[in-house]
Amino acid sequence: MNHEGFDPAKLLAGDRAGARSVGHIASWVHAAKPDVVFEASSLNAETGEPAVTHIRTALEYNAHAVSANKGPVVHAYRELSELAKKKHRRFYFESAMMDGAPVFSLFRSALPAIEIRGFRGVINSTTTVILEAMQDGKSFDEAVAEAQRLGVAETDPSADVDGIDAAVKVVEVVTVLMGGRLKLADVQRTGIRGITSEQLREAHRKGEAWRLVSRARGETDGRITASVAPERIKLDDPLAQVHGTSLLIAFETDIFKELIISERDPGPEATAYGMLADFVNAVRSS
Repeated sequence: MNHEGFDPAKLLAGDRAGARSVGHIASWVHAAKPDVVFEASSLNAETGEPAVTHIRTALEYNAHAVSANKGPVVHAYRELSELAKKKHRRFYFESAMMDGAPVFSLFRSALPAIEIRGFRGVINSTTTVILEAMQDGKSFDEAVAEAQRLGVAETDPSADVDGIDAAVKVVEVVTVLMGGRLKLADVQRTGIRGITSEQLREAHRKGEAWRLVSRARGETDGRITASVAPERIKLDDPLAQVHGTSLLIAFETDIFKELIISERDPGPEATAYGMLADFVNAVRSS
């Protein structure tokens, strides 16, 4: 850490003169006195830590908090939002959903006073890559290896193939945009391990495709039901037209029957841009 900042050229040359280490996020924030903290640690779906602590600490020290991590939204959205309001700071997290495509900010800024009644989408790209590889003749293990080679699947792909990543995103959207209080365990979840190459090829022959589809809907009794599961859908459905690493979410609202946000084959720069946009919006509105 260097409160005066670092020269990028010197850092690239290995010159870290003036740098010193600190042992805890609170010590770092106290010493660095940042205006904004960018949080991009790995997701812990069970607890949201250490990202929740990182965001809480940043806000307590009067810094805006920008996160690409779904954990703080799923596990501590209301607490962190209230803390940000109390401190007159912003807690934004556009890159925690669809690589920074404007999902949360669209409704926050451009569509006030709208009622979201539900949504459906293909919001995990790894499963699409695997299913398409299997449709082309690869076994499940070969398709997972291909996704890992492309860099879209982790060494342990279970979070994707078992639907955990998609379920976390469902909870995110329900919490932020529908005011729900779902927990991860409330999302009915089935992964893609049970889908066979023959099922995929048969569906294709009949003008259909398998996708891991995420859904949530507000019920008349006030409950919100949510699920993640493989579905066989017609090729003229927008969800069936999601290929490769592309993503799509379709909202049903009181005004729009189906409002679709999609992105085609995003790269790391999309996530980085989402965090930059959050930073600009946070500073602009403070």
